[in-house]
Amino acid sequence: MERYVLPHNGAWHRCAAEGVPPPFLDDLKALAKAEGLWNLCLPSLRADDPGTRMSNLDYAPLAEAMGRLYWSSEVFNCSAPDSGNMELLQRYATPDQQRKWLRPLLEGEIRSAFAMSEPDVASSDPTNLQTAVRRDGRELVINGRKWFITGAAHPNCKLLIVMCRNEGAADDPSHDGHSMVLVPMDTPGVHIVRNIPIMHHHSPEGHCEIVFRDARVPLVNLLGAWGQGFALAQGRLGPGRIHHCMRTIGQCELALEMACDRALERRAFGKYLSDQSNVQEWIAQSRLEIDQARLLVLRTAWGLDQPEQPARLRADIAAIKVVAGQLQTRITDRAMQIFGAMGLSPDTPLAWLWTWGRALRLMDGPDEVHLRTVAKQELRDAKARGGASSAYFTTPEQIAAEPRIR
Repeated sequence: MERYVLPHNGAWHRCAAEGVPPPFLDDLKALAKAEGLWNLCLPSLRADDPGTRMSNLDYAPLAEAMGRLYWSSEVFNCSAPDSGNMELLQRYATPDQQRKWLRPLLEGEIRSAFAMSEPDVASSDPTNLQTAVRRDGRELVINGRKWFITGAAHPNCKLLIVMCRNEGAADDPSHDGHSMVLVPMDTPGVHIVRNIPIMHHHSPEGHCEIVFRDARVPLVNLLGAWGQGFALAQGRLGPGRIHHCMRTIGQCELALEMACDRALERRAFGKYLSDQSNVQEWIAQSRLEIDQARLLVLRTAWGLDQPEQPARLRADIAAIKVVAGQLQTRITDRAMQIFGAMGLSPDTPLAWLWTWGRALRLMDGPDEVHLRTVAKQELRDAKARGGASSAYFTTPEQIAAEPRIR
């Protein structure tokens, strides 16, 4: 990261501003692959696949390092949404689907996107999703609209994995009414409407709005079984959420480092900012909160690695998703305050880091949904205890009933 990737940061931003692919990226990817720093985010990587298989726990500090530079994950073929899509294809794709899509993704030859969120419904409740798929002979036909589809504007994005409602399943109250379909980007009927800025930040890779108008793909492009879409999505989102949180820790560390450096060099009212008690408190609080969040993320990564995963793993994943997004906005907000007006400008990464932290509180489900998951787990645990905590009560009746000590 320090020797090869960081020195290209200015050039990457220049290419992004000009809307051209970075010419040096393929060289960095080739170097990373040659050094075995490739596909590090895939615990299910097979021995004959390119890259180095690592557990979620071992990958965590590497993701933290990558998180310090927005674009660096692609160097190591660990970018979202490719990481989650590759895991989906490893677990559910047919041999032909793996040969056509998984292998090029593992080699870093193509990019992909995951199309789930929709503008016309509350996507936080995935049973609301309306983009429909129907079977027509040996084809699947898709109609609908998706948005905030990350990576769809990347010039190498060749594949969309689309979450669709099975046509005719609108009144199905179960989670068996949706399917996933592999849709090549060049499929007739797939139209990118726009690349949506997030908080006025324009991403060159895109958070796109996409319309599907009678987009037809072969029936063999169904991923997994018909009606299995929710099960596939849950398997994909768990590791993906952990990866986001791992990268967030690195971004918060960078923001804190920048805040400390700025506080040591900036003077106001006759003394350095680092001598101001409120700035010292911001720095101390940031250190405590980052270290707490890191430990929670590491524990969750460890749980995901266990053959017998902890019963509360889903709640733990939901918890770190809330903690990470809220942490990033707090840490970067403090750093921006220490920097003053410069913190609002593109001269530092702080404005982008704050934007990404704010977006993280909605991506892969809003905070409220994840908090509900945590609360439900706590209430299940309480029911299982059967009110055992009442043994700690000390009511007057209990005190009176106790034998007196002689």
